[in-house]
Amino acid sequence: MDDVVIRGIDLASRAGELLDIQALAFGLTDDDIAVRRQIVARHAGYPGVRAFGAVLATGPRAGAAVGFGYGMPNNRSHWWSTVIQPYLERADHGEWLDDSFAITELHVLPAFQKRGLGRALLTTLVAGVPCKRSILSAIEGRTPARRLYHSLGYTDLAGPVRFPGTEKPYVVMGAPLPLPGVSGGAAAPSGLPRPRP
Repeated sequence: MDDVVIRGIDLASRAGELLDIQALAFGLTDDDIAVRRQIVARHAGYPGVRAFGAVLATGPRAGAAVGFGYGMPNNRSHWWSTVIQPYLERADHGEWLDDSFAITELHVLPAFQKRGLGRALLTTLVAGVPCKRSILSAIEGRTPARRLYHSLGYTDLAGPVRFPGTEKPYVVMGAPLPLPGVSGGAAAPSGLPRPRP
């Protein structure tokens, strides 16, 4: 199998490719993708946004992404933050909205899951960010994603959270930064080169 490396990517120029990954990993419809394309374009221009891809390093598809993640410093005026705010405040965790790096999206193609790529993407995203903590939302339940987040030190802060337009309940999770074992640079999973910006 081709080697995969984690490296910085341009969110705006690769939005179509990244949304194809999200569609397969998360089960999105064409209508969902059209809406998310506009959201990604807006997010790409936000201050402090960071985006990394898990990309094929060799072979005929070298440079193609098989996973991606992006995030940014949380801003209370952003839509996601306004939705989770009342849930966090009811749980006495409203302070998590401030000085936090929000993981906006993190997805890996099903054929490349269970190889440590999600862990490498997440730890790379938060390595060295100038925030005291990180927050994210995940589908409620015992999912591989939630197991990954828990293994990296994220704890449940509030839930179930109901996002407009979605049927599944979510939970807001948070972790102090730096994550355990992650300082200025992220540790690469076994068999992968060290992430590079």
